[in-house]
Amino acid sequence: MPPTVAPPPRIPRVTPAPIPLLTAPTAAGKTALALEVGGEFGLEIVAADAFTVYRGLDIGTAKPTPEERAAVPHHLLDVADVTEDYDVARYAREAEAAIHDVLARGRVPLVVGGTGFYLSALARGLPLTPPADPITRAEVEAELAARGLDALLAEVETRNPAEAARLQGNPRRVVRALEVYRRTGRFPGEFGHRPPAFSSRVFAFPRPWPELEARIAARVETMLTSGWPGEAAWLASRVPPDLTPRPTAWQALGYREALAVHQGTLTPEEAARSISLATRGYAKRQLTWTRTQLGAPPTSPGEAAQALRTFLKTR
Repeated sequence: MPPTVAPPPRIPRVTPAPIPLLTAPTAAGKTALALEVGGEFGLEIVAADAFTVYRGLDIGTAKPTPEERAAVPHHLLDVADVTEDYDVARYAREAEAAIHDVLARGRVPLVVGGTGFYLSALARGLPLTPPADPITRAEVEAELAARGLDALLAEVETRNPAEAARLQGNPRRVVRALEVYRRTGRFPGEFGHRPPAFSSRVFAFPRPWPELEARIAARVETMLTSGWPGEAAWLASRVPPDLTPRPTAWQALGYREALAVHQGTLTPEEAARSISLATRGYAKRQLTWTRTQLGAPPTSPGEAAQALRTFLKTR
């Protein structure tokens, strides 16, 4: 009788120590806090932002500077070309690989960002949604071009208001939701999630709304005077902005207005007002997502920083 061979040891999918996730609305100061804490504890930052993944989108995404990236190592920045449609599934794969690499080297990763879908994919696992169907997707995209985004979003809302809110008015996600619904009778948010690759703990903070509004306005003005219109013109030279559905890179807030400034069809002041208004709306959606999808109670920036430091000291 041949000798009994013991089965290989089972490698747990979830890491024993939780991975810290730091999030806050746009312009709230999460990058500054991450750099401060990252330098203090020798962390490596894994970005969770849908647009800093793109090479060349630096000013309009408030991407960390080369000096900041030299001070604290960053992952998941500049990993895609603007011609690509970078999605949450790819992000989850690459972020999980980066996190495991950091852990394997005996370092601690800190996930930092404000893209709710990306953070949820790490904290809760990717949705178990069926693969895309190109034929159905093309049909929905044709409807988007003919009827407009509001009509398609209203169609989702009449059937599932929670799903409509989850889509955050993103054309690509609306198309995907209706594609899945018409094939299965269920929306993507109704399919559940696969187990996450690691356990996590979310640290989140808002700022008083008047303060956040002022920070948003100041940042937008600074970006418009620091070369954002030229960056938007470069993006237009690589990817036409008026394709349907809108290319992923052009879904970044403010790039259409920045392009209009470059073309002379908007003044910088008009663009700043429009971008600031849209950014405030996005910040409100981020706060809602953090509360409802990530289950993170709001706290002050100081309290969040203290809680994160305490966690890292005892991790």
